[in-house]
Amino acid sequence: MDRVAVSKTVDRVWDESVLPSLSELVEIPAVSPAFDADWVESGHLDAAVEHVRRWITARGIEGAEIEVVRLPERTPLLLVDIPATEGAAEGTVLLYGHLDKQPPVGGWSEGLGPWTPVVRDDRLFGRGAADDGYAGYAAITAIEAVRAHGGSHARCVVMLETGEESGSPDLPAYLAHLSERLGDVSLVVCLDSGAGDYDRMWLTTSLRGMATVEVTVQVLDSGLHSGMASGIVPSSFRVLRQLLDRLEDSATGEVLVPELNVAIPENRIAEARSAVEAAPGLIRNSVPWPEGLRPVVEDEVELALNSTWRPTLSITGASGLPEPADAGNVLRPYTTAVLSFRLPPTADPAAALRAVQEKLSTDVPYGAKVTFGHTEAGLGWNAPELAPWLSTALDQAADEVFGAEWRTMGLGGSIPFMGLLQDAYPEAQFVVTGALGPDSNAHVPDESLNLPFAAKITSAISYVLDAHANR
Repeated sequence: MDRVAVSKTVDRVWDESVLPSLSELVEIPAVSPAFDADWVESGHLDAAVEHVRRWITARGIEGAEIEVVRLPERTPLLLVDIPATEGAAEGTVLLYGHLDKQPPVGGWSEGLGPWTPVVRDDRLFGRGAADDGYAGYAAITAIEAVRAHGGSHARCVVMLETGEESGSPDLPAYLAHLSERLGDVSLVVCLDSGAGDYDRMWLTTSLRGMATVEVTVQVLDSGLHSGMASGIVPSSFRVLRQLLDRLEDSATGEVLVPELNVAIPENRIAEARSAVEAAPGLIRNSVPWPEGLRPVVEDEVELALNSTWRPTLSITGASGLPEPADAGNVLRPYTTAVLSFRLPPTADPAAALRAVQEKLSTDVPYGAKVTFGHTEAGLGWNAPELAPWLSTALDQAADEVFGAEWRTMGLGGSIPFMGLLQDAYPEAQFVVTGALGPDSNAHVPDESLNLPFAAKITSAISYVLDAHANR
């Protein structure tokens, strides 16, 4: 494969074809179903799928089969099945991305907006540009570049779902539905991940799992005057606080439930140290710090492990507490909190959820009533060791495309698809990467895609596809 020509072709296609179409995709408010109960009626997810389908069809890839797969009462999925080039090794390459988006949220900078594509300083601004609208374009462009310049690729299946931002609830059903059709998946390429900087290619090697539980502590059927009831009836908030002390050390943030902790593998500790050495400030600078606020610990390697391999608890919602302006002298009847745990990649999320519920509902202080609402558990993921052919391809891409050594890193977030796929295809190699680098602002105002970096990631995927076909 003429790798110099590959990069030139990728850059040209990005400028001439991808950017215009991706900009139009930004304009479609394809909010994920968890944030749009009327997604069927609004038709925005269908519009996003149809927009990308038309673009791929127009590329005219020989032999490509393009299908919108729809299971009853499920979000649509775009599937592109591209036959292998002659002489390529056996196996299927599954290239994953998603077309649904986070809600728009307010606070975008002047001249920017969630559904208004704007290019500034080599960045495309708009919701879904970086997370993850570019992925399908990058996958197809990488395949085209391989074919155009003497390279080879195995059978490639591009899968673009529309429920990732809702936790991919429909994906297990689609994987089961398509398992026979997908066949032997030997390489998974996921373009929904991040980068520690824009100087090099970053591979994600682990993702945390999650467990969420809504818990309510109730002490009364209705509120009572606090001057009459306090000191007699226990506060529901205080009972909840005692229960939370069973789960977390409030002084340090350490999660105390054994089922939520694992021994951190030595190679992941070494990886965190290497990543921090390659990009000082990688972890510390990944969040905006208000003046005077200090991190949980000062050691950046420990911060990296905290955010990738140690469990954490966040209270992401609450009810039963009125707004301050409406707060009267009332001993409230109940307090509800949503507990969101990020779990180590190899922890069992179902066992973690059971253990948390047991801690919260056993020997409750004062005999207060504890009930559970919505619960959710999602798999984490820990990448297998890289095959020699893949390491070599990444070395070549690092040298020729980026001019800097590639690095690996764990991520604190979740992509449930990865855990599902590793269970389904335990022998597959995984390339989990992406263009979500510093200041890409996924999920928040001013989301943007670094266009030159996205093109480089695309070229690197071409290297990987060719190496996989010739392994």
